[in-house]
Amino acid sequence: MSAIFIRPGDMTLRDWRDIYHGAGIALDSETRDAVDAGAQAVQDLIASGRAVYGVNTGFGKLATVRIGDDDLGELQARLVLSHAAGVGEPVPGPIVRLMIALKMASLGRGASGVRWQVIAALQGLLDKGVTPVIPGQGSVGASGDLAPLAHLAAILMGEGEAIVAGERMPAAKALSRAGLDKLVLGPKEGLALLNGTQFSTAHALAGLFEAETAFQSALVTGAMSVDAARGSLSPFDARIHAVRGHAGQIETGAAYRALLDGSAIVDSHAECGKVQDPYCLRCQPQVMGACLDLLRQAGSTLQTEANAVTDNPLIFAEGPTSISGGNFHAEPVAFAADMIAMAICEIGSISERRLALLTDPNLSGLPAFLSPSPGLNSGFMIPQVTAAALVSENKQRAHPASVDSIPTSANQEDHVSMAAHGARRLLAMAENLHAVIGMEALAAAQGMDFHAPLTSSEPLEAAKAVLRAEVPKLEDDRFFAPDMETATALVRTGRFVHAVGGNLPGVAGS
Repeated sequence: MSAIFIRPGDMTLRDWRDIYHGAGIALDSETRDAVDAGAQAVQDLIASGRAVYGVNTGFGKLATVRIGDDDLGELQARLVLSHAAGVGEPVPGPIVRLMIALKMASLGRGASGVRWQVIAALQGLLDKGVTPVIPGQGSVGASGDLAPLAHLAAILMGEGEAIVAGERMPAAKALSRAGLDKLVLGPKEGLALLNGTQFSTAHALAGLFEAETAFQSALVTGAMSVDAARGSLSPFDARIHAVRGHAGQIETGAAYRALLDGSAIVDSHAECGKVQDPYCLRCQPQVMGACLDLLRQAGSTLQTEANAVTDNPLIFAEGPTSISGGNFHAEPVAFAADMIAMAICEIGSISERRLALLTDPNLSGLPAFLSPSPGLNSGFMIPQVTAAALVSENKQRAHPASVDSIPTSANQEDHVSMAAHGARRLLAMAENLHAVIGMEALAAAQGMDFHAPLTSSEPLEAAKAVLRAEVPKLEDDRFFAPDMETATALVRTGRFVHAVGGNLPGVAGS
């Protein structure tokens, strides 16, 4: 995977997805003029003798306290140390990389007033493989993701902890081992590093990308379930979706038609006389299409946010001028995260219903619990129970975070977004979803096998072959957990999507 150049203000969702998946990162040096102009503006404001929030004043409720020029650097260092007050498990490494890249992109716009050395120091962490240890809890999504971003900034100063080559160690040791110097902060720089939505946005982007993979995998397993249950192709007729008009529904309907095209199983029951299938088969384009539209709306919001400048105050070289505002308030991210959570819930909910249908002989026409010898064998009885448990867990986690708020900082910061909470839950929800879809894949493949020697379409047979290469057909009961783990991994890594050619509707582009 080639390196991604950070182009401040002009990054795509695909760029951020590649960074999340491990692509190298470099900042476009053409942005340096704007950064240098912002840094000079800060110096000019200090020289003017005016009070500038966060530059020569205290912070939050202490904004009325004026700080002398000799202490401006110390003010920033103490800000970082005092705000590094997070708790909980460390943020996963891929999300830390996203956080760093997002912060570089924001600072690279030149409106934060930092020197180029600050951005270069962040780049150094990426180049040398130094991963800051950032506790995952402590942000309310305004005034920015203060605590987690403070832990990131502290590493640059040699404070806190970092991971190098898999070893966790004090930050000063990590920097030394990597051949990096400690960063001495100048005026405004600590505040610029702490203010912003990069923690919430990184988690929301990661959730979006995992949800996209799950969505596409669920299109494949959903089509497999149609064949396993001898479902009708009529609900995927293009005319149905055209007269409703929703883009996601139209695209997913087309995807199901393509996935099922050429199936001998479908042809075998063309004149069966069955009028309508249950909703979990029949309404897939409507449900999955709505989920696709929702994920795309969330993606649009997050792409804008990822390209934004979200600290405070903002520095504009013309003038020069410092303007206090509220770009750190992560309400857009909170709403996007809530939308992603809802989509994850619904993708899993309808997948579990298809799994349940396949195990019920009254609905599927297949042997009970998909076992060749039900009674002596329990077959897929308990995997369906596990899927139901995961779906219900996701429903409980999906309560909107954006409707919550709590005052902070002596009521100066009296309305917050809770974006961090909304975004941080998404990876766990997506992992539950991967498992549910994996269990559906096992059940659908088992159901398709009962129709032999009839075969499905070329793409669905390819998807089944990927699974059968690692998980044989269930004849008699065996230790089931390894099969489920394997199928979950096939979903998580997108191998079902690749097996059918990868040409499925998505969010971030191919």
